[in-house]
Amino acid sequence: MAEQKRDYYEVLGISKGASEEEIKRAYRNMARKYHPDVNPGNKEAEEKFKEINEAYEVLSDSQKRELYDNYGHAGVDPNFNPNAYGGGDFGGFGGFGDIGSIFESFFGGMGGSSARRTGPAKGENVRIRMEISFEEAAFGCEKTIEIGRVENCETCGGTGAAPGTHADTCPRCGGTGQVRTTRRTPLGTVTMSDTCPECGGRGKKIASPCTSCGGSGVKRAKRTIKVKVPAGIDNGQAFAVRGEGHAGENGGPSGDLLVDVTVRPHPVFEREGTSVHIEMPVSFAQAALGAELEVPTIDGKVKYTMPEGTQTGSVYRLRGKGIPRVNSSIRGDEFVHIVVETPKNLTARQKELLREFDGTLGEKQSEKRKRFFDRFKDKK
Repeated sequence: MAEQKRDYYEVLGISKGASEEEIKRAYRNMARKYHPDVNPGNKEAEEKFKEINEAYEVLSDSQKRELYDNYGHAGVDPNFNPNAYGGGDFGGFGGFGDIGSIFESFFGGMGGSSARRTGPAKGENVRIRMEISFEEAAFGCEKTIEIGRVENCETCGGTGAAPGTHADTCPRCGGTGQVRTTRRTPLGTVTMSDTCPECGGRGKKIASPCTSCGGSGVKRAKRTIKVKVPAGIDNGQAFAVRGEGHAGENGGPSGDLLVDVTVRPHPVFEREGTSVHIEMPVSFAQAALGAELEVPTIDGKVKYTMPEGTQTGSVYRLRGKGIPRVNSSIRGDEFVHIVVETPKNLTARQKELLREFDGTLGEKQSEKRKRFFDRFKDKK
């Protein structure tokens, strides 16, 4: 029996009505705690990390989240069919079907607007969603993906005619795919263009249809292709792979593959455009005396000399250590936000030394604290 999945909101420790920011914050906290780099060799933490990523992937996507809220885990299954849950499609008009088909049957398409195009036409685009890591988005990567699309039939080359034969121009419409008809309507007699019943609007007649595609000239296929994700792409952005969409009609070019990108948040780095932000914890002694720090960047750790007297909230810039601009060699910067940690659980000796140190400051107490209390003196 398959293991029951936990509720995604429970996994991240948030309520069902949580905001996007609350979801992101919860993910970052959980991911930081169970990240494999923090728990090397810990299989339980590794499984927990996978579960956290799965929950975030669904709840951070508004469409997936809506499906999950309405149908549970079944709603985000690739094979999910909402009609099986009583949510059948009524054509958007309460059971009356497509309103366009009503006018079409009554007025014959109003001048042939519904007639098929007989000239070359570009194929439709294929759209997919891809999730990548923070680093993959920063530096770019190559991914192998599987897509479903309509392709020209290999047997007939997209003509729809059996090998050794060809399609002939429809004698009824002369290759236009349309015929003019006169109809009586409540508004009077109307002459209009309509789809040719002889060729179905193709403008061609096939005496010997291709047995592989049934004369349609196309077949649905699944293809595995490699795509290059551009360096610097951000969450919510998309990129196109030209010519990897559905096959065109009547010799037209294929459509494109459009890839919508979702970037998983990083446990340490925050991104803002091409800038990277990081909170760097330092001890009280390091802040007071200055220190040489090893600062994480997306390129690896770098050394930075922090000056003495550094305060919490100080921000230092590491130039060129941010995210590259898409299709450019120019990179943003990394901003290091200093957080001075106040020591806890001090021993009696440590407390004594701190009191002694504080007593030696005398008039040398910080100017900020002195100005703070001076404001109250002025108001007396």
